[in-house]
Amino acid sequence: MAVTPNPDGAAIEPVYVDDTLLVLDKPGGLLAVPGRGADKQDCLSARVQARYPDALIVHRLDMATSGLMAMARGPAAQRELSKAFAAREVKKRYIAVVAGRLEAPPRDWGVIDLPIIVDWPNRPLRIVDHRLGKPSLTRWRVLGHEETCTRVELEPVTGRSHQLRVHLRELGHPILGDALYAPLEVQAMAGRLLLHACALSFVHPLTGTALAFESAAPF
Repeated sequence: MAVTPNPDGAAIEPVYVDDTLLVLDKPGGLLAVPGRGADKQDCLSARVQARYPDALIVHRLDMATSGLMAMARGPAAQRELSKAFAAREVKKRYIAVVAGRLEAPPRDWGVIDLPIIVDWPNRPLRIVDHRLGKPSLTRWRVLGHEETCTRVELEPVTGRSHQLRVHLRELGHPILGDALYAPLEVQAMAGRLLLHACALSFVHPLTGTALAFESAAPF
């Protein structure tokens, strides 16, 4: 599947907006925040801030990952939302397509409990390290099988960088199109990383109202 084009500066309409926060549906292939270098300044945060100057980052998605992201409006809202993320009060779910036939766990949801650390000689890659790695927990379930791959739903309990990509690679079922962690033949099975943040739920930091958002996977 080809990567969705993202013309520089193209506006991204919010899924939800009020005076406290925004929820966006980030396209795959677009940075969440600016990177190093003049060629990496186009990103979700810059496009959103062009319309909502008070919008501030609370969490991120990898450039290759698409799906739902929340942004706070102003420092006070950013502090409260950041606290909710740190306390694991924000629930996130993802859809991914992985290589091979991944058998369903004995119960509806399985758990991957493998500690992750930065692979310092090969930054920004991450590796599993049972001695020095930080605790990393992912819940997963099988949604369906295709001829050469499996569609899964994922719920990261912790929020380590590249957690879902590393955990699925460790299961022996890397995500299709993953240029960092999949072998070349699995990378070639899709024109983009088949990983999408499909659900996001949390309590509104000002009103206390329960909010829940969904976004269908574009693959």
